[in-house]
Amino acid sequence: MADLLGSILSSMEKPPSLGDQETRRKAREQAARLKKLQEQEKQQKVEFRKRMEKEVSDFIQDSGQIKKKFQPVNKIERSILHDVVEVAGLTSFSFGEDDDCRYVMIFKKEFAPSDEELDSYRRGEEWDPQKAEEKRKLKELAQRQEEEAAQQGPVVVSPASDYKDKYSHLIGKGAAKDAAHMLQANKTYGCVPVANKRDTRSIEEAMNEIRAKKRLRQSGEELPPTS
Repeated sequence: MADLLGSILSSMEKPPSLGDQETRRKAREQAARLKKLQEQEKQQKVEFRKRMEKEVSDFIQDSGQIKKKFQPVNKIERSILHDVVEVAGLTSFSFGEDDDCRYVMIFKKEFAPSDEELDSYRRGEEWDPQKAEEKRKLKELAQRQEEEAAQQGPVVVSPASDYKDKYSHLIGKGAAKDAAHMLQANKTYGCVPVANKRDTRSIEEAMNEIRAKKRLRQSGEELPPTS
C-alpha cells in the first residue's frame, strides 16, 4: 500500500516554482495583447472596407466623375480597395514607385483609360487629353509623310543652273568644247603607234641578226691597230 502511494505521488507534477509562475504570467499577458491587436486590426479592415464601399458608391452615382484618385495606402488596404472596385463593376489600377507612396485610381467601365493614359500615370505625370490628341495627330502626320516619301522613291537633287551657262561670259559657250577637240597627242613626246612597236620578224630571223652582230663585233676587236 505504501509503495503504491509512493508511486502515485512521484508521478504527479511538482508545484511550479516562483520563476515558472512569472514566466507563465508573462506568456498569458503577451497572448492577450496579441489577440487584442489582431481584433483591432480586423476591426480596422472592416471599417476601411465600409468607408471604401461608400466612396465607390458615391463615385458611381456621380455622373460628372469618370475617374477617382485615392490617397496612398498600404498593400493590404489597396487589396481591399481593388476587391471593392471589382465587386462594383469598375476598373482600378495602382500607381507609384515606392510601396508607401502607391495609390489606387478607379475608372468607370465606359471610360476605361487608354494605354497612353496609363503610361502617363506610371511616369508620374498628369494626363492631358488635349495634349495627347495633338501628339497623336503629329504622330499620324509624320507617319503619312514617311509613307509618301517611301512611295515616291529617292529624291534626285538637280543644280539650279549649269556652270557653263553661269560662266559663259568668261570662257565663252564653245571655248571648252573647242579646246577639247584641239587636244592631240604630240608624237615627239613618245606617243608611238602600237603598230610601230610590234616586232614582225620570226624567231629564226631575229637569232640570225643577233649572231651577225656578234661576229661583226668580234672581228672588229681582232683587227690590229693601224699606225
